[in-house]
Formats: sequence, C-alpha cells, structure tokens
Amino acid sequence: MTVQLSGADAPVVIIGAGPVGVTAALLLARRGVRTLVLERHQDVYPLPRAAATDDEVRRILQAAGVGEEFTAIARPANGLRLLDARHRVMAEFRRTEHGHHGYPQTSMFDDQPALERLLRDALARRPECELRGGVEVTGVGPDTTGSVRVTYRDDDGEHQLWAAAVLGCDGANSLTREAIGAVWEDLHFEERWTVIDVRTTADVRCWEGVDQVCDPHRPSTFMRIGEDRYRWEFRLGGAEVPVRELIAPWLPSSYDGEFEVVREAQYTFRARVADRWRSGRVFLLGDAAHLTPPFIGQGLCSGLRDAYNLTWKLARVLQQGGDERLLDTYESERKPHARHVIKLAVAMGWAMTGGQDGAAALRRGLLAAACRIPGLSARAGRDLSPPLTAGPLVRRGVRRGLAGTHCPQPWVRADGRRTRLDELLGDSFAILTTAEPWPSLNALAQGLGIRAIPVTDLGDDGTLAAWLRAGRADAVLLRPDRVVMDVVPAGGRDFTDTAGWASVLHTVRRPLPPRPTADNGLLRSATR
Repeated sequence: MTVQLSGADAPVVIIGAGPVGVTAALLLARRGVRTLVLERHQDVYPLPRAAATDDEVRRILQAAGVGEEFTAIARPANGLRLLDARHRVMAEFRRTEHGHHGYPQTSMFDDQPALERLLRDALARRPECELRGGVEVTGVGPDTTGSVRVTYRDDDGEHQLWAAAVLGCDGANSLTREAIGAVWEDLHFEERWTVIDVRTTADVRCWEGVDQVCDPHRPSTFMRIGEDRYRWEFRLGGAEVPVRELIAPWLPSSYDGEFEVVREAQYTFRARVADRWRSGRVFLLGDAAHLTPPFIGQGLCSGLRDAYNLTWKLARVLQQGGDERLLDTYESERKPHARHVIKLAVAMGWAMTGGQDGAAALRRGLLAAACRIPGLSARAGRDLSPPLTAGPLVRRGVRRGLAGTHCPQPWVRADGRRTRLDELLGDSFAILTTAEPWPSLNALAQGLGIRAIPVTDLGDDGTLAAWLRAGRADAVLLRPDRVVMDVVPAGGRDFTDTAGWASVLHTVRRPLPPRPTADNGLLRSATR
C-alpha cells in the first residue's frame, strides 16, 4: 500500500464529483481551503437526470463562481400545474422571473451532465482543488475531530491519505454513510417510474413549466428542459406501453413524424433521511443524507443547500479558530429542512395518484377543492425554504421576523457598475443597517473583520430598505450563506444575542479588508 500522509495542511477529501461534491469543493476553494475530490468515474456520468432548480440554488451557484455560466444553459419556467386525468388544470403554482434571491424562482436547464461539465471546468481553474477520477474509495475512518484516514484504489494500486475532513457526496449507496454507522429513516414512499427524455421539432403542447398529471391509473410528469428537449415521467404498472403512445396526449393529433429518445430509464423514487449526518469530521451531503421523490424538483437543490450550509462553517473551523460546535449546526439546520421538502414531495406524489384504495376518488376531489382556496397556491409555492429554526446561529427564541430567513439579493452599484449584492459583500459575514452605523455596531463589525453598510448607500431599488422595514429591524447580521443570524430591532442599539453566537464563531480579530472605491461612497469604514 502506498501511504500518503499530510500534516496540518491536509486537504478536505470529497468523495463523489457530482454537482454536490464539486460545488462543495468550489465553495471551499473560494475560502482558501484545499480539497481533493475522489470520483469512481473518469468523466461526467452521461445520462440526463436533474433538470430544474430554484432561485435560492441559482444564488448558491453564483457563490460557487459559476452563476453566469449556468445562466447560459438555463431558462425561466412558469412553475407547476396540477392536471386531472383529462389534463384539465386543477391548480397552478406560479413562479416569477425575479425571485427573492435575484433569479427566476424556477429555472429549467438542459440536463445534469451540462451542469456537471461547467462545474468541473470551474474546478479545473482552481489551484486549491484536485480531481482524481477512476478511483474507488474503500474505507473512511476513524471518525474523530482530528484527521480522518481515507483509503482508495486506482490503477496504481492501494493508497492511504489523511484528510482534515471528509464530505461524503457519494450518493444513495454511500460508503461514507455506512462508515459512520448511519442508517435510513423510511418516510414511506417508494414507487417505480420510467423517465423518458425526447428530442423533437414537433409542436409539443407545453406551458413552459412543469405539469403533474394526477391520474391514479397513470400519474405522470412533463416539462420542457431545452430548446427541443422534453421530459416525461410515468409511474410503472401493468403492461408495457410504447413511448409514442405514452406521450401522444402532448403531441399534435396529426403528428406522425420522428422523435429521438435521448434516454429511457427506470428509477425507484424513495423518501428517506439518514438518522445522522455527521460523525467527527466526516459529513454526509446530498443523496448520501436524504432521498426525495422528484415531484417538486428539489433533489439536486437540497444537496446544493447542504454544501452551502456546511462549507463556510467548515472553513471557519479549519482556518479561523471556529469552535467544533459550529459543525453541529450543519445537521441541526439542514435536516429539518430536508425532511420538510421530502414531505412536500411525498404529498405531491399522493396528490398525483390519490392512492390506490377505495378513498382515492374522495382524496382527489378534496385536492381539487383545496386548490380553489384563495392564496393557497401562492403560499405553497413559497414553502420550499422556510426560515431556519432557532439555534446557535439563529437568534434564540425567534418565531417571527427576519432571523433565520435569507436576505434578498437585489442589484446594487459599486465602482460605478451594476452588480449583484452578494458579489459586493463577498464570502464573509456582513452587517446591513437602515442608517449610518453607530459606535457599538462599528465595534462589533471591527471585531468580526467586516463592515457595517447602510443600505441607503447601495443604490438598489429600495428592496433592502423595504425588507428591513417590514422585518422591523434597524440592522441585521448576515451569515456567509446570507441567512440572517441576528437582528437589531427597530429602535434598538445592539444585536439581541451576541453572546449566544460569538463563542461558537470563536472570532479572532482580523484586519479590515481594503476599502473599495465606489461612485457613491459605498462601504464606509467600520471605524468611522
């Protein structure tokens, strides 16, 4: 066995080079953390899979440095419709082209391999990252708070190395999950479906969104994913049906032309959550930690949220003296949200089928009636990312207000140019205020090595000022993932729970970053 040992600069080892693993590597690289990505395939897995994302995840891709590249392969979508067995609309969950995070609320993209290629291209440009393909990881452990041993096999034989941390992004059959002794919690949904991707120039009946056909005999999903690419998903059952017959309801009645079946594959959709996501410095992300049916398009999204939540915390522990308790918040924050999304997807699955028992028709009738309740569709569309529950990194005791929610991302002006808010704020914490920062706020900003920024200086369209006013806040402390960690209430002078989170961050006083120039006096010094 070849033994490779690393000292204090041991890299973070990421097992799996799918979208979650590579995004995690890019997010860590932007914070100066070295990563080694181990992947069993030599190249991108070629079959199309995920094809939809939301505005929050578009913001994560922006943070990973691939926002513009992803825009080139994405297209806004209208949202989701529920159709009955005769394809009559029962409900619409409309999505807008400008969401809270600065992107369309729903975007379709060509296919997962296209996303993976642009992520890998970005990875190749980062000197902090190394990708090794054709590698089979054979062991992970021990799972301590120190270095973690990883063993793997390639064409040159067996190897061993030590990692500062291990991120298991190795899918539903995760070796990492087995290594930490985690087991699945079954959320009671399992169905076999066939997924068909078709390329055709036919005038396919399409509303530029996702259709869920609520038919207990043949529930199905349909969406346009590219200029001439379409996807259908049908639950399996009974006799096999030719593809043309399955998709005929969406094609012109007179159409007898050809179409190309890009993919036809069968999958088992499951709803599961791992009972634990961390052991020492070993973590589970993506499908290694949770499995969701695809009915609300959140499988990939949930995995990228995992990466965004964990990577800034891990970087802080490895580089800035953050307390190990900071890493405990990964599971406590992400697991409830993942469970919430899975339950929504399961509920959508039941809405599509109504079940197979004698009460199925009654449930479908109740669904149709519920969909006519004013405001229900709009509320359901906003429920994919509820506020984080109170904890060490979200002001304790908060049930309402801005704490635990995401800051909006409008366009702002800096250096005489128009840019997105996150590009201006960078990768660290930030304080936004309704007025000029006062001395105690400047002192806190100095201690965190950040700046307190009046939103009136940002040159946006008033979005941030309106958001603070609606949340009854004079200032907010934003985490690197743009979640509000603490709030100065309207009329107050200080954040409400500094002692609660300061010890977890284990903050070390750092010099302020260089002050950028701007045409409007942007980013005033916190020492003013």
